[in-house]
Order: sequence, then C-alpha cells, then structure tokens
Amino acid sequence: MKTNLKEHYTSLLHSAKVEESKFKGKTNQLVLARLIVFFLLLYSVYFFWGQVIPVFLAPTLLLLAFIYTIKIHAKFIDLRDFQSALITLYSNELMALDNDFSFAKNGKQFKNSDHEYSHDIDLFGDRSFFQRLNRTATVGGEQLLANMLTSNNIDQIKDKQAAIIELSKKEEWRSHFLAKALTNSSEVPADKLINWFKEHEQIVPTAMKTLLIIFPILSLTAFILLSLDVINATLFTVWFVLGLLISGVFIKKITKFNSEINSISDTITINGQLLKDIEKEDFSSSILKAIQNNNNTTNHNSSEIVLELKKKVDFFNNRNNLLVGIFGNALLLWDLQSAMRLDKWIAAYKDKIGFWFDSVYAFDAQISLANYYYNHSNYTFPTIEKDFTSIIQSINLGHPLLDPKIRIDNNVTIDQDNFLIITGANMAGKSTFLRTISLSIVMSNCGLPVCAESFNYTPTRLITSMRTTDSLLDDESYFFSELKRLKFIINALQKEKYFIILDEILKGTNSKDKEEGSKKFVKNLVRLSSSGIIATHDLGLCEIDKELPQIKNFYFDAEIINNELHFDYTMKNGICQNMNASFLLEKMGLA
Repeated sequence: MKTNLKEHYTSLLHSAKVEESKFKGKTNQLVLARLIVFFLLLYSVYFFWGQVIPVFLAPTLLLLAFIYTIKIHAKFIDLRDFQSALITLYSNELMALDNDFSFAKNGKQFKNSDHEYSHDIDLFGDRSFFQRLNRTATVGGEQLLANMLTSNNIDQIKDKQAAIIELSKKEEWRSHFLAKALTNSSEVPADKLINWFKEHEQIVPTAMKTLLIIFPILSLTAFILLSLDVINATLFTVWFVLGLLISGVFIKKITKFNSEINSISDTITINGQLLKDIEKEDFSSSILKAIQNNNNTTNHNSSEIVLELKKKVDFFNNRNNLLVGIFGNALLLWDLQSAMRLDKWIAAYKDKIGFWFDSVYAFDAQISLANYYYNHSNYTFPTIEKDFTSIIQSINLGHPLLDPKIRIDNNVTIDQDNFLIITGANMAGKSTFLRTISLSIVMSNCGLPVCAESFNYTPTRLITSMRTTDSLLDDESYFFSELKRLKFIINALQKEKYFIILDEILKGTNSKDKEEGSKKFVKNLVRLSSSGIIATHDLGLCEIDKELPQIKNFYFDAEIINNELHFDYTMKNGICQNMNASFLLEKMGLA
C-alpha cells in the first residue's frame, strides 16, 4: 500500500497524461500520412496511365499502404483512448481523497424500502456508502456490487477477505481492467445483451447451406468462362442479377440483423479483451480462481471465441462497402455467407456467453472492493471468531462516511443474545451509532475491512427498522407501516437468527401505549434469542433490564455549557438523564 495516496495518484495521472499526449501526436501524424498516401494513389493512376504493369502495381501497393495506415491509426486511437480512461480513473481517485464522490454512480435504482436493511443505513443514493465504494465500469458489475451489499450472506467471509487482499495488491492490473472497460462508449446492459443472443432466430435457412457452398464456385467458373469467351456477357449478367435477387430476398432481415449486432459490437469486443486479461492473470484466492475458472466451458479460451465473433461481425460489416455490397452479394452471396457464419457462432455459444460475461462483471465488482481496501489500508479486517461469546467486540469503531478529522469512535461489545437499549439527547449520536453498527455488519459480511482499530466478529445477518414511512398511495398510516415492518422482523426471526437494529419504534401512537407496546415487543425479541440494539427516548423502556438480564442500557449524553449544547458522541453505561428538546425550542425561539 502507498503511504501517501495523493502523491501516488498524482504521479500516475501525470504519466497517463504524458502517454495520452504522445498517442494524440501519433494519431495526428497518421491522419496526415493517410491523406498523403491517398493522393499519391490517385496521382499514380494519372502518372502511369497507359503503362500496363505500373498502372496496376503502383496503385495496388499504395492501396495496401493506405489500408495499413488506417489500421495503425485505429490502433493508436485505442491506445490514446485507453490513456484517457486512465486519466479519468486517477482523477476520480484524487477527487475521492478530497471526499468528493460525485463522479461515481450512487445506485439510487437499488433503493428498496422492503429490504432487510438497505433503506435505513444510507447504503444507496447521494453520498451513500455505495457511491463511496463504487468504481465499477460496467452495468453488470454495478448490479453485482449492489447485490453483494444487499445479499445478507454470511458465508465464506475469510475467503472474501482473501480475494480483496489479493486483488488490492494488483493495482496496475485493476487500473488497466477498468480503463479498458471504460473505453466502451456504448455499453449494453448485461441482461439485454444475453437476452439478445438467447432470443436470436436463425437468419439463413439450413436448406441454403449447400447453395452457399456451390454458388461462389459457380460464380468463379462463370467469370473464368467469360474471360475465355466461352460464355457471353449477357449470360454472365443473368447470373450476376440472379445473385442480387437471391440476396435481395433476405435484405430486410439481414439489414436489421446487421444493425442489432453492431449495437452490441463494442461491448462484445471490450468484454473479449477483459476476458483475455482475466485468463492471463495468476490468482491464488479461492473466490478469484473460481470466477476465472467460470470461463473454462469449452476447449478454447473464452476470450478467443468472443473475439472471433468480433472478427465475424467486422467481416459482415464489409457489406457497407459499395463494391462488396454489389459484387460480393451478386457473385458470393456475401450477406448470406456472413449471416450464416454468425448464426453458427450464436447457436454454438449463446448459452455460454452469459457465463463468460458474468466473469467480467464479477471482477468489475471485486475491483471496487479491492480498491476500497487499497484506499483505506488503515481499516481493519474483522477477525472471524468461532465459539465467540460476543457478536461484536470492537475498539475505536467509527462510521466510514464521516470525516475522520471530526469523527468520534467508540468501543463496542455486544454479546450473544444480548439487547442494547440506547437512550440519549437529541442529536447526541444515537442514530449515527446505529448506522455505524449496521454498516460495519454489512461490510464485514462482504469481506471488507471496517473503520475500527480492532473488530472481532461472529457473522450474523442484519435486519433493521429505522426509517418507516406512511403511504398515501397504499392508504397506510404511519403506525400501520411500523406494525408491518415489525411483523416482517418477527417472521424473519422465526426462520433464522438476525441482528436487530431498531430506532424509536411505535412512534405512531401515544407515549403510554408506545412504552407498553415497546416492552412487549422487546420481550418477544429476547424470547426468540435475538441480539440487537434499540434506540429510544422512552426512559420507561429501560426498566425492562430488571426483568431480563439480556437487556443492557447505554446512553449518549449532551451538556449545556455557557448556554450552548455540547456533545461528546461517546457511548456510556447506564440511562440518559439529560434531554435537550426544551432547550432547543427555547434556543430557536419556538417556545
């Protein structure tokens, strides 16, 4: 890991800008070279006109030179675009170091109020954890990263950690992977791409296979016979027109097919290159090796097969050349030949391409996790404990979205089957603490390091109720929405263990009813052997610790010093005695 990330990314950014400038110069030179070769070609025809061998040989050589400059020019454009993508990556990391994550997609489309916890803990949306974490360069990778955060999966945490650690050390490989992915200017979403292949209907009927073999042979024969004056031009013209008519029967279907496959061509090409990068790299962690081996479904490397498709598409696109479009279809049935080759490829691999591209998306998502650790090397990987009496035992645990210069960390121990009741003044830090614990659990389950000095952890699934809202559309009151959420939690607990985090439940009813209802609900949670935290302003709820030894009381305090509120944001044992609502109302002139 680099001790000074700002200097490190600045150095990489400078190098990428130098390389981009170099390749820009090369592309400009090649544009000029191509123009010169083109005019030389035209001039050679004029200069050697009337000389049989030179008038054929010179333009031919210059035409080959012209084609070569086009290919080299395209190569340098790719190199330039790759460096431009690296510039974007390193610029983004420098923005992130300044706490500006506006460059990253915030995942707002993944918000789900019915999920176990994602709605409550700033997981998605502006300034969310997802936006801070997200470096994905593909739509499929972005979706997979969101799935990782919301899966509530507590399996293989040590393996997940090993994959993140290994990939974090491959900085150059990670950067090059993302940069290549970013050069795809017209990415097609994963589901749309895979569905297109699966739903593709064969363009060229199987019955025409023999004709497509014989027709070019007959055309060549006819051309030779014409040159030997064995047949006349009229007969050859009839054959020529016949080829155009056969091609014309399929022109509508083939034009549509050509348009569709070109719309996904860039994604196919880039994913093929990314698959090649995956195949060439050595991985040792079980998760990364499993993703890599996902490609081994044929006797050939998946990248070779995917890039072979790109060649077939390029071959197909020659139909847009006027000479190929007319003479190729008339004499070779070019469109049908091209479509048949693509039909054959799609039939052979349409059920496999989804697995191959899933490998690309999986590495894209894994890179975001590895990059997070690379940029937060001071964070701690949770120690996964067996037969541990606590669920969480942490020193200096903090919220990863808060500025470390002002963040207050806390020591936290939550034992198995214990329930913490947190009381405290308004704005004293209760809700932030709940989200700190919640996010730490989510991060731990994903294999990520957490914002703590140490973090011993017994893996647990999370469920929360912190931001219940009413619904005018569903004709639901706030209270009824709360009850539905609490019912959702109880149903989940009856199936398996969860860590429960609740913030001020039963707000939709009167204070006495709220206290009694809350006590009954907490007793039910304890009866189900659950663990968790509940934040409340009802000091009466704290008395339940006299009945249930599993209940522990903690509080966040506030003090009024020189007629100003002061918070230390430090969790203490016991029940809060200082409330501040009246003081705040008076301070703001509301009372």
